[in-house]
Amino acid sequence: MCKIQCPRIIIHNGLKKLIIKNLSFSRSQKEDFAATVKKRVAEYFKSNSISKYGSNQMVFKSITMLLLFLTPLALIILAPISSPWIIFLLYIIAGIGMGGIGMGIMHDAIHGSYSKKKWFNTLMANTIIFTGASKEMWRLQHNVLHHSYTNIEDHDEDIAAPPLFLRFSPNAPKNKLHRYQHLYAWFFYGLLTISWITTKDFMSLNRYYKMGLIQGKKNYRSYLLKIILLKLNFFTLVLVLPLIFSAAPTWAIVCAFLTMQFVTGFAISIVFQSAHVMPDVEFPTPNAEGKIDNERMVHQLLTTANFAQKSKLLYWYLGGLTNQIEHHLFPNISHIHYKKIAPIVKKTAEEFGLPYVSNGSFFNAVGKHFGMLKKLGRMEVKSA
Repeated sequence: MCKIQCPRIIIHNGLKKLIIKNLSFSRSQKEDFAATVKKRVAEYFKSNSISKYGSNQMVFKSITMLLLFLTPLALIILAPISSPWIIFLLYIIAGIGMGGIGMGIMHDAIHGSYSKKKWFNTLMANTIIFTGASKEMWRLQHNVLHHSYTNIEDHDEDIAAPPLFLRFSPNAPKNKLHRYQHLYAWFFYGLLTISWITTKDFMSLNRYYKMGLIQGKKNYRSYLLKIILLKLNFFTLVLVLPLIFSAAPTWAIVCAFLTMQFVTGFAISIVFQSAHVMPDVEFPTPNAEGKIDNERMVHQLLTTANFAQKSKLLYWYLGGLTNQIEHHLFPNISHIHYKKIAPIVKKTAEEFGLPYVSNGSFFNAVGKHFGMLKKLGRMEVKSA
């Protein structure tokens, strides 16, 4: 039995009553888009006799990313390296591996798209321990809330930022400080994984317990213990053992560790922000009856953008998140297939008169995100 309610149960039973006040999606004139794109994508897999899950490509990537993370740490702990510069380099390489584990391995696994075997998805989902984050808290925030209610203020926690400093939605409250967020937001982006490995999971646990997503004191305590043990194991591997056994100065270990976290957090933040906090995506609000004026898959299309679709390296390293549209429409399909189904999705969207937003290169997308931050810092609240 699930100790944390399963997403389907939450979405159709508990969650609506507990936190979203019967928020739902309407059946609009575009409802046939969902049926058509689903049919066409299913036909692609059938006609090519391929599985929608991962393949040996995923196994190779998993081994690569795990080695990128673990090998530098092993060298820091076991090799007689005293040079601070080499220590910094090794920690940054480990950070690249950590980001790859998060975006390229556990992301597919937690969505259940890595493998058709549930036990193997569970195994690979547990690689999240190498990022210092909780699998259960991630599943609730990302799979349930973000994927269900993308860009909806007070429901999508991926656009829930510290309100004093950051504003990611035109429907969020605005203050005078936000006018400068396009200049300082980047510093906060670098704190993402530092937040994950320290306070975020504990705060999420308390919040989801109060919301009713985690039920019962026993389950709450169980997950609290898991999170504590997770953090202890992570810090032991990535910081404590290097401090004890490395020949490098203490200051170099600590500063290199913090640099790794900052660089990795910054990179992950940019990837997700460049998909949703952009000028050409929508930030819908429910009407008085709690309905979003679009069918669910249409809503995903309107609130998500692609970028760097020509970059094979970014596509591989980021776990297909350059194709966020395809991911949001088909999270149950492994990212290794996104490039192949993207033309199908784009053509279908155009047939139904729907936008398919792609912001060109990675740097072009980051530039547009910069402009969006500046715009959000100046525009007034769209809705009360």
